Amino acid sequence: MRVHNLQSLISNSQTAMSSDDLIQQQAKILFEQAYRHQRKGELGDAIELYKRSIAMFATAEAYTFLGWSYSMMRRYDDAIEMCHKAIELDPDYGNPYNDIGAYLLEQEKYAEAIPWLEKAIVAPRYEARQYPHTNLGRAYEKLGEHRRALRCYNEALRLDPLYLPAEWAKTALLGKLN
Repeated sequence: MRVHNLQSLISNSQTAMSSDDLIQQQAKILFEQAYRHQRKGELGDAIELYKRSIAMFATAEAYTFLGWSYSMMRRYDDAIEMCHKAIELDPDYGNPYNDIGAYLLEQEKYAEAIPWLEKAIVAPRYEARQYPHTNLGRAYEKLGEHRRALRCYNEALRLDPLYLPAEWAKTALLGKLN
C-alpha cells in the first residue's frame, strides 16, 4: 500500500513539473511574440502579449521589456514601475536598473538617474555594461561634470570598442571642450 502511494506521489510530482514547464514554455512563446511586435513598432500588441506572458509566468525580463514598450510610447512612469517589478523578481538582473536610469534621463532627472546606472554597472547578471556607462556619462555631462562623463564614455568604449553611442557622445563632448 505504501509503495503504491509513493508511486502516486512521484507520478503526480512529475505531472506537476511537466505542467509548470508547459506554462513556462507558453509564457516564453508569448514573450517572443511580444518582442517581435515591439520590433515592428506594434506597441499595443506587444504590451498585451507581455502582460499575458507575465500573467502566465512572471519574469524580470518580461517586466523589463514591457517597461521598454511603455518607454517607446513616452510612458516613462509606467516603464519605471515595470522595472521596479522586474527588480523585485530578480535583483541581480541589470537591465531594469539601466532602464530606470535611462528613463529618468529622458525626464531630465539627471542626478536621480545616477544611482540606478551605478547599480546596473555592478549588477551580477548583466552583459551590456557599456549601456549604463554611456548613460552615466550622459547624466554627468548634463550636470556639467565633463571629466566624469568622459571617463564613463571611455569605460564604455573599453568594454565595447564598437559601441557607437559612446563614441559619438565622447566625440561631441570633446568638441565642446576644445
